[in-house]
Amino acid sequence: MEALRQIPPVNDVLRSSRLAEFGDLLNQPFVSDLLDRIFADTRRELAQAKAVVSRAELTEKIAVHLAERIRESLKPSLRRVINASGVVLHTNLGRAPLPDEAIDHLREVSTGYSNLEFDIESGERGKRDTHIDKLLRQLVSCEAAIVVNNNAAAVLLVLNALGEGGEVIASRGEQVEIGGSFRIPEVMAKSGARLREVGTTNRTRIEDYEKAINETTRLLLRVHPSNFRMIGFTERPSLEEFVELGKRKNIPTFEDLGSGCMVPLESSGIQDEPVVADSIRAGVDIICFSGDKLLGGPQAGIIAGKKLFVEKIRQNPLFRALRVDKLTLSVLEVILRAYLQGKPQTVPIWRMLQASESELKARAEAFAKRAGKVAKPVQMASLIGGGSAPEAPLASWGVAIEASGISESELERRFRAATPPVIVRVEDGRVMFDMRTIFPGEEDVLLKILSSVT
Repeated sequence: MEALRQIPPVNDVLRSSRLAEFGDLLNQPFVSDLLDRIFADTRRELAQAKAVVSRAELTEKIAVHLAERIRESLKPSLRRVINASGVVLHTNLGRAPLPDEAIDHLREVSTGYSNLEFDIESGERGKRDTHIDKLLRQLVSCEAAIVVNNNAAAVLLVLNALGEGGEVIASRGEQVEIGGSFRIPEVMAKSGARLREVGTTNRTRIEDYEKAINETTRLLLRVHPSNFRMIGFTERPSLEEFVELGKRKNIPTFEDLGSGCMVPLESSGIQDEPVVADSIRAGVDIICFSGDKLLGGPQAGIIAGKKLFVEKIRQNPLFRALRVDKLTLSVLEVILRAYLQGKPQTVPIWRMLQASESELKARAEAFAKRAGKVAKPVQMASLIGGGSAPEAPLASWGVAIEASGISESELERRFRAATPPVIVRVEDGRVMFDMRTIFPGEEDVLLKILSSVT
């Protein structure tokens, strides 16, 4: 076909002024792949075209397309979004946002060298966990603590170090599945420990644990149901009963706390989220919890408790494979210090959780007034998210967006396509912003996006 004869040589495209900004990048394999796809698309288009396009026009068109695709390829995939969904610990959006102080400390220790594993006083090699061990000992009164890369890793490590080759007794009603289809029984199987289920789905008594104990029992496991709630005809041994049984039978007790709550949540209307220090004070031998849930820090799995058991876990070869780097430790140190100083309000998620309904209503009304007719203040309910306190919605306020002639699905798509992307809530056929998870400094940006998409 005459049209196909107008396809330019590759070198003519690469010499185009449209690509001058990319310099040596044009020799990269990914650029060759992009160019191959563009040429293939061009051939298909020309085969169906009725009019013949000149070679010069085709050269320009291909060069423009290649420049666009190179720019798109070079954009960071991981980027900031505005969370207008009202889910405070949104797992898909990175869970807990970090305070500026933590990022400042991260920058300070990561743009040069640091004493990650160096004892400055003795001049000898140190341990990286010392940077958070002391803080956790002061904060929750444990004897020792270490950190791995997430709470699933913490559970795996504890079970392997303390339960491998023997039985771990756990309630049938606590065999939970966490995000990403990770199930406690499957994690236990990988650890080399054998699960001994006791009780029924809805009722387990301390006598069930005691009857199951035998010469192969290595550990008693208690799992906080952080991502679900069981109501009705239920029963679960108290923490005190659990600890007493372990002491009486000389079997270590292990509690997976999940969310890692450091301060009581009653003021936010949440009654049953356990506080980390309470488990240590009750005498549990080993606990573990997440760093990026109710603690409000980076992704991490924190293991704390009796020094005898923590040291045994530390000596496990898996610990080195699962340990965290200086970036996580530097941020975690700042977060823990905030709680130790009695300043949880400096942790962003705690400011969000503690925001009053009246405060959020005032923000919603002010935002709606600035936005004009497209936004209307509405009462709504936020969620903590992240598998924490699933049955405890938080009274909140936000705005409903009313754009004439635009469906809620199209409006939601436009917000996602904005720069930065806005993740909204679609409820009752309306697109809504929940002010609880929108930072005050994001409101001006959100107003500009709102104006552009409606």
